[in-house]
Amino acid sequence: MRLTRIAVGTALASTLALTGTACGGGSSSTGASNSSPKTLTYWASNQGASLDIDKQVLTPELKKFEQQTGIKVNLEVVPWSDLLNRILAATASGQGPDVLNIGNTWSASLQATGALLPFDSATFAKIGGADRFMPATIASAGAAGQSPAAVPLYSMAYGLYYDKKLFQAAGIANPPTTWDELVADGKKLTTGSQYGLAIEGGNVSENVHNVFTLGQQHGTGFFDAAGKPQFDSPAAVAAVKQYVDFIAADKIAAPGDAEYAANQSVTDFATGKAAMLMWQAAGANLKSHGMNPDDFGVVPVPVPPGATGAMATSSMVAGINLAVFKNTKNLDGALNFVKFMTSTDESTLLNKAYGSIPPVKDAQSDPAFGTPELKTIAGVLANSAAPLPQVANESQFETLVGTAVKNLLAAAAAGQPITDDTVKAELTKAQQQMPAS
Repeated sequence: MRLTRIAVGTALASTLALTGTACGGGSSSTGASNSSPKTLTYWASNQGASLDIDKQVLTPELKKFEQQTGIKVNLEVVPWSDLLNRILAATASGQGPDVLNIGNTWSASLQATGALLPFDSATFAKIGGADRFMPATIASAGAAGQSPAAVPLYSMAYGLYYDKKLFQAAGIANPPTTWDELVADGKKLTTGSQYGLAIEGGNVSENVHNVFTLGQQHGTGFFDAAGKPQFDSPAAVAAVKQYVDFIAADKIAAPGDAEYAANQSVTDFATGKAAMLMWQAAGANLKSHGMNPDDFGVVPVPVPPGATGAMATSSMVAGINLAVFKNTKNLDGALNFVKFMTSTDESTLLNKAYGSIPPVKDAQSDPAFGTPELKTIAGVLANSAAPLPQVANESQFETLVGTAVKNLLAAAAAGQPITDDTVKAELTKAQQQMPAS
């Protein structure tokens, strides 16, 4: 599933030590030439179940682009475990592709290298305009006040999945809309080997995605307006403690969930070991585990009663962006390729193939995106999702805070008391490890 690959990629972001300011581009170290106006090199992220499946999805579309423009695209599908390091090497050496995929949470960090082409109004005009895209997806493409460093390609958001049969058996008529309701329902649904909620506590990126959402609801974005870390503020402590308490105090998630890092929480939900799950577009994954789509429902993740504005955030903006190296020797071809890949037809086709939400608004009218699950996820993306902090050190934030939450969940699973002071100490340690801006 794409989410796991996205999560792995963002977890690797601790290696992002923005040491090089040289722009990428030039000739590819893989041997493909970027210097011809009739060729492009494209690094695609691994979105499907395997690299070969991605090649099967993308190759016919690249052939279609070649037929329309005469430009041959040399494709390389890069595993998430390698992608960030490959991009960093390209920015430092000047040896890289013309066009590439990046995890959208990396946008500001990679923007700070100066290697990516800024999408100002004139550049956006060459690919059909910025207003074709959902605003939330553009907001996750670079730092505020700067031209985006990429454009959205595939989009996702979190929803709360619930098992209809388990809810009915527990006498719960409707899914929760507030956290108090979720905890109360979770306790009713926790019995024997069954738990109310499944979480992925060993997954650093899952942790930070969820506590970021809770942080927004508590009134913090983990950075102040100047981009200074505020990891151990009272609001941040409250957000992290609320998440850790699913194991520590509420006991609605299994202690073993603290070690989950590879979709085990999805498996537990699909097999009836947990009644609720907070996840990104999980339907295809659940189906692969034998869960019938009629057996689960999806609603937005709870928010505080009466919450408005940022405090009504129910998800981070998740997804994949498409970027161009600034010094590509085939800029016109690269922008034509971006225009092609983000056209309504291609956005529809590719997001269908990967089970994601098209960031191109016109593509969302296709019936394939009209399932109850995807309509809910699209609604969250449009109305209550916020991008992770678009600061140069965002990648380190994900790794350090996500690891702090992982440590706290492990302590809770071991029966250690989790207090405000416990949480603050772990978050203070994370903040002290942040590099200077």
